[in-house]
Amino acid sequence: MTTLLRIDASAQQQDRSLTRMLTTLFTTELLHANPDAKVITRDIGQDPVPAIDHPFIHAAFTPPEAREDWMADRLALSDALIDEVVAADIIVLGAPMYNYGMPAALKGWIDHIARIGRTFSFDLARGDFPIEPILKDKHLVVLSSRGEFGFEPGGPRAHMNVLDPAIAACAHYFGVDTANIHTVAIEYQEFKDARHDRSVMAAKDTARELARRFAQVAKQTISESASKASVARAAE
Repeated sequence: MTTLLRIDASAQQQDRSLTRMLTTLFTTELLHANPDAKVITRDIGQDPVPAIDHPFIHAAFTPPEAREDWMADRLALSDALIDEVVAADIIVLGAPMYNYGMPAALKGWIDHIARIGRTFSFDLARGDFPIEPILKDKHLVVLSSRGEFGFEPGGPRAHMNVLDPAIAACAHYFGVDTANIHTVAIEYQEFKDARHDRSVMAAKDTARELARRFAQVAKQTISESASKASVARAAE
């Protein structure tokens, strides 16, 4: 069964949020093509996670067997958020660009996900690259909206885009290789002209196509697994 984790990080209300429109569209299309898929939804824009603090850091870097009761309590939400990521095959982020970067709610969520012993290991024996991801083989779909335009590589505002590089830099905590990041962005939001209208339509079409593609891949994987199981049983 395919599991989709949907994260909405917009501070806007549902009827004003372009990223929620895209995450809803993606989720609906995926379920239409693959009704057996499971969806986990978390709206950190409307219900943000608390910022990490000294007690959180102290608890996170204390070995599990040495943690006091209050440490387990302080890490309970982080553990729940990580469990959702672990369960997911596909993570879809509704991630608007705020001041050229990510919303504070999304950064807070990532800070809770990036946990030593849960999503990465740390070993100085690896030299200058001691961090190694624990999770793997997941896909990330970033559904974004931007007030201006030209943030793609080579675009006139590419140098101002700190949202996409930040997400890519942290994707290994989610078990996502950079080759498995799919970004769809609505642009020209502040201009509200024909270019914006075209951008909305193009983003919708791409989000639908991505959802259908993931649903088809999931069906093929399930079918291949069932065929292998059938062959194995016949050989017994």
